[in-house]
Amino acid sequence: MACALTSCSRYTYVFTSFHEPANEGLRLLYAKDGLHWTDLNKIFLKPEVGTQKIMRDPSIVQGPDGTFHLVWTCSWKGDNGFGYASSKDLKNWSEQKFIPVMQKEPTTVNVWAPEIFYDDENAQFIVIWASTIPFRFPKGIEEEDNNHRMYSITTKDFKSFSEPKLFLDPGFSVIDAVIVKRAVKDYVLVLKDNTRPNRNLKVAFSDNALGPYTNISESFTPKLTEGPTVLRQGNKYLIYYDAYGDKKYTTLKTYDFKNFEDISSSTVIPEGHKHGTVMRVEKKIVRDLKKD
Repeated sequence: MACALTSCSRYTYVFTSFHEPANEGLRLLYAKDGLHWTDLNKIFLKPEVGTQKIMRDPSIVQGPDGTFHLVWTCSWKGDNGFGYASSKDLKNWSEQKFIPVMQKEPTTVNVWAPEIFYDDENAQFIVIWASTIPFRFPKGIEEEDNNHRMYSITTKDFKSFSEPKLFLDPGFSVIDAVIVKRAVKDYVLVLKDNTRPNRNLKVAFSDNALGPYTNISESFTPKLTEGPTVLRQGNKYLIYYDAYGDKKYTTLKTYDFKNFEDISSSTVIPEGHKHGTVMRVEKKIVRDLKKD
């Protein structure tokens, strides 16, 4: 009989998290099935970098050598970069770094929600984030200090970085984008339309992790939704997002990023959990996290 994922698999799932007002640091949830989440109820990394020294939107990926790489928002406004740290076990972390990605754009208002992705086709890490540069883009319906676009850098070692580039300009204010790989040269971008009338999630498509992403969909979530992360299980994708208008977390299931089913009634997410990312890890990692 074939092994069930929850019984004899080597793997389980971890969800990065933070609680408002975001000054405590990194929290972690775990789930054997990717649906029923438990908070480990401790702080694994206290934020030490940035003007405001907060940790919002913690995004994590495990590199091919097993190292975990974490990036996060470290200030609401006034910073030109984001926080970074690495770990082998999610318990013991490297010295935190502030990575200044918009220092050549002195009028930058903010650097929000950096999202990290490992691009295995090019053996590099991609970090994307949202920034506002006043008067850079057509004003549209947003104020000049809230008219975001997505930017990106690449790195192989988190010591040297490419020059920041415009990653996505969909013609409206956009934040909270995440890259999903379906197959070779087949990528989906889940993004938040941050314009005041919408503030909801859409998807776009590309044959390259770095884009360009096109065919932006209509919204597939209600108003006042943000912070998506995507978990792949075979040919099924679970999209977790913060329905902050309703003060709850929502889970959608999709096979094609065109049809979405709300399965929130089948999921458990601890109260207070905010915008993080899901990844698969070896069970030993979580066993060790639970020991302390």
